[in-house]
Amino acid sequence: MKITRRLFAILLLFSAPLLLLSRTQTPEKPAAKSQYIAYVGTYTSKTNSKGIYAYRFDAEKGQLTPIGVAAESVDPSFLAIHPNGKYLYAVNEIGNFNGGTSGALSAFSIDAKTGALKLLNQVPTRGAGPCYVSLDKNGSFVLVANYDSGSIASFPVHDDGSLGTASGFVQHSGSGPNKERQEGPHAHWIGTSPDNRFALAVDLGLDQVLVYSFDSSKGIFTPMLSGFAKVKPGAGPRHLAFHPNGKFAYVLSEMESSVTVFSYQLKNGTFTSLETISALPKDYSGPKEAAEIAVHPSGKFLYTSNRGHDSIAVFAIDEKKGTLKSLGQVLTGGKTPRHFAIDPTGAYLLAENQESNNIVIFHIDAATGSLTPTGQAVDVPSPVCLTFVAAP
Repeated sequence: MKITRRLFAILLLFSAPLLLLSRTQTPEKPAAKSQYIAYVGTYTSKTNSKGIYAYRFDAEKGQLTPIGVAAESVDPSFLAIHPNGKYLYAVNEIGNFNGGTSGALSAFSIDAKTGALKLLNQVPTRGAGPCYVSLDKNGSFVLVANYDSGSIASFPVHDDGSLGTASGFVQHSGSGPNKERQEGPHAHWIGTSPDNRFALAVDLGLDQVLVYSFDSSKGIFTPMLSGFAKVKPGAGPRHLAFHPNGKFAYVLSEMESSVTVFSYQLKNGTFTSLETISALPKDYSGPKEAAEIAVHPSGKFLYTSNRGHDSIAVFAIDEKKGTLKSLGQVLTGGKTPRHFAIDPTGAYLLAENQESNNIVIFHIDAATGSLTPTGQAVDVPSPVCLTFVAAP
């Protein structure tokens, strides 16, 4: 059919707005975030550390650049970032705070441009030797595990990021077969379930993961009679990591250097043991001191740190069954890897070697999960925790 100039003009008049609309409704995809600030918690007692250190991390290059001391603090061992990225919380792993038998919990505001931290306030943790800190999924409460006292506590987060006094508290009781390490309860990790309905506490002294119903509006813990997971007596569980699908949980036992795989029921917060696998080489006979565990964001791999062996153990995850296959161990290039962190992009693993005072960076192969040193190592006194926040 022949189109006249008049008809063409009419068609153009009506089609132009549609062309403009289609362009405005399909904006270009924003570039992936690649710039972060990495905060490192340390031990200051009997070391040269002054507190919490900050680094700029370029996720495209996998490179750490020192900023300096972000905040002076006493033994700020473990750290947690608020979901909004504006606040950082640190446990001060001490046994006496303001004259009481308690550690301290410090709240800081984050200057994302400079990396500096400003102390907002400190509160007692209601137990000695707090060794782990996390936030519930809403960012309404900070949760703390007190190792020396064997207790857990929750603290409300105010609108300005500061903390109120403890709103929830539970004192664990009991012991384990190892009279030196398990003479009493030793809460070593606490976090909430993927749906925020339960609080889970890993207790090294009891060889258990205790499960509590968690009131996310009040921060109160209510014990679940059937809610606990057991590991081998004397294994000494330390940390827990969930699979991204929420169906599996992995418990790292420090004293046995093993990982126990559990299926997890979201409805009632219960665990079913599937298998236990060693994180060490078969011919290893040295100290067993496993420390950290993390699942790769892809859900395909799991990593643990072995302090006695000075290595990172690598496992492949069967995504349907949740079970593990050992892929071996990689030496960390330092001594006593108390902690490691996978960067937000999933491309790098940063191993913190506490006793050699350095952080060594590894590239993660997305297909195989294998670790390859990038060649970069940075000095930091007694590093024991690392966490990231996006930089502007």
